[in-house]
Amino acid sequence: MDVERNDLERRAARHGALADPARLGIVDRLSLGDLSPSELQQALDLSSNLLAHHLKVLEGAGLIERHRSEGDGRRTYIHLVPGALSGLVPGATATARRVVFVCSANSARSQLAAALWRLASDIPTASAGTHPADRVAPGALAAAERHGIPMLSTTPQALAEVLADGDFVITVCDNAHEELQSRPALHWSVPDPVRAGSDAAFEDAVADLTRRVGDLAPRLAPVNLTPA
Repeated sequence: MDVERNDLERRAARHGALADPARLGIVDRLSLGDLSPSELQQALDLSSNLLAHHLKVLEGAGLIERHRSEGDGRRTYIHLVPGALSGLVPGATATARRVVFVCSANSARSQLAAALWRLASDIPTASAGTHPADRVAPGALAAAERHGIPMLSTTPQALAEVLADGDFVITVCDNAHEELQSRPALHWSVPDPVRAGSDAAFEDAVADLTRRVGDLAPRLAPVNLTPA
């Protein structure tokens, strides 16, 4: 009975935390990608004090977490705790002609994200980097092989050479997100496995990207190109 009661109390706390239009709006946006407090403040037109209150409530209910940017150490990103919305259906949806994943070097995270997207969705995908490396990171290729993820035989490409009008851009790198002058559609704050260089770091990146792609793919619909 104690276990059941504790579970009911946790569920009630989540529902209570979401029983506010502003907090529900925050969760809707975070269900698609990570945002900094300033980005949330701008998107929801909230004062900094009111946003801080709502974030504290959501954090207290175990729905969100924060971590510091790998790019600008003064900035933090907020993301949903994995599984925090189990049994709850987020409301945000979107459409896309093509999904383009972007990181700095286009050597690991963006390549893995595009490969995972091909397995999860019929919407076309591509990847690119703001400062592309000479080759795909061996650790990324090894991780993909371990998980049976087909990686296209491609060298890293510059974003300017890949991006087209109407692309749905997802940055998977804090540096790339902060560098882009025009904000992408979504940001996923995925730690850089190349920086760590270990198999464990690449495994963590694959797990994170697999979860995020799996969450987004059913909620992103292809743009209907057929004339009405």
